[in-house]
Amino acid sequence: MGLWFLVAEHLRLGSWDLIKGYTGCGDADIEPRIAMQVVSEAAICKNRVRRNNYISHQGFELLNGLGFLATDEQVHELLNKHTIQQAQSLQQTIALIRSNNGHYIGQKIAIDPHRIVSASKRVMPKKKKQPTEPSRKMLQTFFALNTQTGQPIGCGIGSPGANTTQATLELLNMVKTVNRNALILADKEHFTGNLFRSIDQDTDFEFLVPAISSEKIRNIERSLTYQRQWAGYSTAETNFNFAGNKEKYRLICQREGETERDYFYKSFLTLSNKPATVLLSEKYMERWSIEDFFNFDGAMGFYRASTFNLNIRYGKMSLALLAQAATYELRKKLPQPYNRWNSTHLADALLTKIDGDIRVRDDTIIVTCYNAPEELNLQNNYQGLTEKLMAEGVNPKVPWLYDFKLDFRFK
Repeated sequence: MGLWFLVAEHLRLGSWDLIKGYTGCGDADIEPRIAMQVVSEAAICKNRVRRNNYISHQGFELLNGLGFLATDEQVHELLNKHTIQQAQSLQQTIALIRSNNGHYIGQKIAIDPHRIVSASKRVMPKKKKQPTEPSRKMLQTFFALNTQTGQPIGCGIGSPGANTTQATLELLNMVKTVNRNALILADKEHFTGNLFRSIDQDTDFEFLVPAISSEKIRNIERSLTYQRQWAGYSTAETNFNFAGNKEKYRLICQREGETERDYFYKSFLTLSNKPATVLLSEKYMERWSIEDFFNFDGAMGFYRASTFNLNIRYGKMSLALLAQAATYELRKKLPQPYNRWNSTHLADALLTKIDGDIRVRDDTIIVTCYNAPEELNLQNNYQGLTEKLMAEGVNPKVPWLYDFKLDFRFK
């Protein structure tokens, strides 16, 4: 029953128009409703909701404007006929709406490769997510995220036809739609000459990436004269060029330790003019917010891939970003500490564990929630929903529910 709260957030985000644009269908068509089921499945951290493990007519299918549960084959056919470009366009539009809604704050954006376990039957190399884990088939994805709010901007997929540089540049083209001159905080996998040259020549981004500890880098680190910043920490700078390239970039080396036998070096290459201590001790530390996102919201469709079909993967991940945006709006209405529940906890405790009933009165669907915890403050935010939406300038009619309005009762 708690999933019905997300209907209000989808109305505020304009999710239905986004889904119609992605599917190329209208209000009366079934395809956008199947896509809405995919969004709802992502919100409750399920890869799929099947009839053989689900009691029908409990509100889930009705929530999506359907009288049945869409099958795996129907979802497969829907996503497979829509292209990567259409999914990327959906992501860009979601990002623009989220930017206008204040979901992105500040000038720092983290990008990071993220491997997703895949159940694909195709022949492909196996990799490890962690050194202690067994090798498994992996789907290589790339995410961009606003570090201050922890909210994703978009994602892409690496493939044999799109290496790290190409996938990252596609992702940064998406980032441009919301911020054209941010400081991009990257990972070691982005330490490539082609990527630096492309970002330097074709964008206004600042860029900061850890240098791979090659023999060339190690020799540079030990040859520099360091300036002490505070106890046990010193920095030095020089110019650096990749092998075969004449372009020179700013290399910042940091040295930790007070005595020579304790020295530990780490270097970063950057396109930023900011002071070294600001970049390394303040800015770069925020890159770890993207790991928090994977831990916090990864279960919403970003931790397992059943297929390597790129049309399907891009479509599913893009629709999952729409689900994540709606749950973020819901979380903002919850008091502490409930607004810090991760996606799995939120789905288990709120979206799927509230009892209630659904009935129609005149032109309004009435969702009655029984024993909803008062401390969640749901009644103040969702009872009298029609009036609240109209006061915000949002049309209270739910187009995928045939223009019925929605309201809540709490008992």
